[in-house]
Amino acid sequence: MNDIEKHYARIFNTPSGKQVLKHLRNITIERNVGQNISDNDLRWWAGQIALVHQIENIVKRGNNPT
Repeated sequence: MNDIEKHYARIFNTPSGKQVLKHLRNITIERNVGQNISDNDLRWWAGQIALVHQIENIVKRGNNPT
């Protein structure tokens, strides 16, 4: 585990950090965009989802000191 993973875990394990991560999930992963979304908007949305997943994965690694 590197230092940045520890920092992510420290930040997102606080009550405020958990609320921020929940908000990010709500506006990306759990958002329903409908079927009339344009190709450009779909690509933009997919990038945002990927970023939230990346943050979650870094936090998980930071929580596991192996």
